[in-house]
Amino acid sequence: MSDLAAYDRDHVWHPYTSMSTPTPTRVVTSARGVRLTLDDGREVIDGMSSWWCAIHGYRHPVLDAAVRDQLGRMAHVMFGGITHEPAVSLTRRLVELTPPGLEHVFLADSGSVAVEVAIKVALQAQRGRGAPERTRLLTVRGGYHGDTFGAMSVCDPVGGMHAAYPRVLPRQLFAPRPPAPGGDVAGWTTELDGVLADHANEVAAVIVEPLLQGAGGMHVYDVECLRVLRRRCDAHGWLLVLDEIATGFGRTGTMFAAEQAGVVPDVMCVGKALTGGYLTLSAVLTTGEVAAAVSSSDAGVLMHGPTYMGNPLACAVASASIDLLVGGDWAGQVAAVSAGLGAGLRPLGALDGVADVRVLGAVGVVQLERQVDVERATAAALDAGVWLRPFRDLVYAMPPYVTSPTELATVTAGVAAAVRAELG
Repeated sequence: MSDLAAYDRDHVWHPYTSMSTPTPTRVVTSARGVRLTLDDGREVIDGMSSWWCAIHGYRHPVLDAAVRDQLGRMAHVMFGGITHEPAVSLTRRLVELTPPGLEHVFLADSGSVAVEVAIKVALQAQRGRGAPERTRLLTVRGGYHGDTFGAMSVCDPVGGMHAAYPRVLPRQLFAPRPPAPGGDVAGWTTELDGVLADHANEVAAVIVEPLLQGAGGMHVYDVECLRVLRRRCDAHGWLLVLDEIATGFGRTGTMFAAEQAGVVPDVMCVGKALTGGYLTLSAVLTTGEVAAAVSSSDAGVLMHGPTYMGNPLACAVASASIDLLVGGDWAGQVAAVSAGLGAGLRPLGALDGVADVRVLGAVGVVQLERQVDVERATAAALDAGVWLRPFRDLVYAMPPYVTSPTELATVTAGVAAAVRAELG
């Protein structure tokens, strides 16, 4: 073990990791294209896009240049009472790119913070509408929206990662997990309405991840469920908040997942791929009606203001990433990744111990019938030349859109190696 890895083991706290018995970490010395170089000299393909954000790969010359150019102007300036070209340009791009009607943009720090802001927007908007009793959120089981406290409150309360905090989180309303495509949407709708029977007047907003539930289990659900939720929101005066942090910017095959249902939210959260994996940044977009309702609340203003809000470096590279995406054949790239994942992963469904294989856009998932030994599965994938990060009962890949067919074959072989290592 290198000195760097040894010090890391003893002092650096990694996500969802024990400091008493930490799992091994690998030292990355550089990254380029879709490959990571480890300190032992190995080059491996990143099948995770660095938790789904590095959609263009690493060291992209356009994105590198955007950061260098902005750094020559200013790295940061406060956003209170000040604005600047990178923030305004990014806002313009987001308004143009997102579904019609989303015309006001709050630039936040991370996905979790975006969800916190969206929750505040919903609560303040209801107060501005004259409905201060609407203080609860409705969501579905199996969801994941982040690790801060408001976001944790709308994550799955039983199967999620935040069961350690049940007595301190706000008590939200949970409908059943939506059915998979082709499933019993009518039955699910009946159960949804049952949950709401005694609580409709308490609900401020519905918040869900559209079509694909990410870290809650990589569950893909029927598009009609989003239409049902939109109709319920319209009927009861709730806001529809769509968390497109993981699904946005093409990952599911459309620019935003909700487009596949023809649904426009009142509030949308975006993040992860927003900057192409270069810097942390997120955004919350709202309709004009929602913004006016927030302004009519007793506070009169949206009560949030991150120190690094609208960071110029992050905004500049985000604009460059969006331009790179829409200026290229992103849809063709995602379709090619989807085809490669399907071809490589679907045969694994025949193995004993595999519960399901599913592919949506540039997302490929193999679900096992038991929990994955993360270290064993990770080591098997690395031996096959691929970096993966399995969790729960899932071995999955979300590679960069620029991954070539040959590289995709290596990625799926890495998933297969991890799966076979688990099944014995």
